[in-house]
Amino acid sequence: MTEPLHLLSPLDGRYTDATAPLRDHFSEFAFLRDRARLELDFLTALSKTGLIRPLSDSEAARLDTIKADFSTADAETIRAFERETRHDVKAIEYFLRDRFKDSSLNGLLPWLHFGLTSEDVNNIAQAISLRDSRETVLLPAFDSLLQHILKFAKTYRALPMLARTHGQPAVPTTLGREFAVYYSRLKKTRDEISSHRFEAKLTGAVGNFNALQAAAPQVDWLVFSKEFISQYGLEPNLMTTQILPYDNWIRYFDALRLTNSILTDFSQDIWRYISDGILKQAVVQGEVGSSTMPQKVNPIDFENAEGNLGIANSLFSHYAQKLTISRLQRDLSDSTVRRTFGTALGHTLVAWINLQRGMSRITADEDRLRVELNAHWEVIAEGAQTILRAAGLSDAYESLKHQTRGRVLTEADYRSWVEAVDIDDETRKRLQSLSPESYIGLAIQLTDRVIEGTEPGIL
Repeated sequence: MTEPLHLLSPLDGRYTDATAPLRDHFSEFAFLRDRARLELDFLTALSKTGLIRPLSDSEAARLDTIKADFSTADAETIRAFERETRHDVKAIEYFLRDRFKDSSLNGLLPWLHFGLTSEDVNNIAQAISLRDSRETVLLPAFDSLLQHILKFAKTYRALPMLARTHGQPAVPTTLGREFAVYYSRLKKTRDEISSHRFEAKLTGAVGNFNALQAAAPQVDWLVFSKEFISQYGLEPNLMTTQILPYDNWIRYFDALRLTNSILTDFSQDIWRYISDGILKQAVVQGEVGSSTMPQKVNPIDFENAEGNLGIANSLFSHYAQKLTISRLQRDLSDSTVRRTFGTALGHTLVAWINLQRGMSRITADEDRLRVELNAHWEVIAEGAQTILRAAGLSDAYESLKHQTRGRVLTEADYRSWVEAVDIDDETRKRLQSLSPESYIGLAIQLTDRVIEGTEPGIL
């Protein structure tokens, strides 16, 4: 059964619309298609070395047609060969052999998969999938999420709010500043993700070009390998075993994992802001928050995101643990793990899309923020004791600690203390100018630096 309701994975079932763009990169069909294309590209590259005859225009066109018209029926044919051989890459070779029959290409059959190991084909195909999915699917989704966060930071750049450290009322900030911090963090990881260059290898069965060098020592296989891989915009790695060391790919996954960890932090903070009532969610006609409590509007987009981020990161963590290890030259345990790349990226994508939707539905309850902030005049004690220190009072901290620790101060309490403290008039004026709403330091200026793109790491 292929209908979404009958599929095992929620990525292809419940979340099929969100994850559909990744199928063209990580489905079994895509993997078969891309490896068949690479085998044909390799044959074309061999024809340019002088090792075999050049391809005629009609032969080159035939190869292009096989690549361009690769179909589900072709993939099924390969799977039929694989059921017999129990080897997916050899099955691709047999499929191509069949396609060469009854044509002039039949004479080139010995050169299909010439001197290659399966991993020469597999790793290049997967490196291309990782890069292309980043460019066409992941970065556009991430950039859209970043714009939602940046817009929120702009909208509330100057709205004072009560900060909390250790869960307790703390020095005030602005709501926009809180979001600007997340934007700043995420923009840095975005730059790491986008600038990553993926490695690939074409070095033979144990990494030494043994078969190629034995059969055709006149060819510079080091140059051939580098040029073949570079044509796909990938970085050649010549120092490999049978498999590409996956360290380079893991650095990419680590950047995604860090991004998702930051977004988990973000999701939990937004959940808390909604729970505390300082953020309001839009009431959407027809939606239901609870099957029994009709009043509820749950933060389901942020909760969904948090869950999917956790699943994705568990896989990214496993890649770092597993793919750095392979018994001797290689074992096949990496192969099944690498087939889950689309799963990790799928859960990542679902999370990012849910965060976008959640962000589009929240606004600040500005009255609630101000009421909460002005109920805690004790939070300006930091500023008050620092002003007193600047005025030369050596016991400034202790004096404010006695007045405020463990207490909630009203404006009247604070004003009374200011009038009673033994200080000069100028210092008293500075203390009198403090209030929870005004004591926000450079929050607005710092937020504006992020908005304008002048903060280091944001350019």
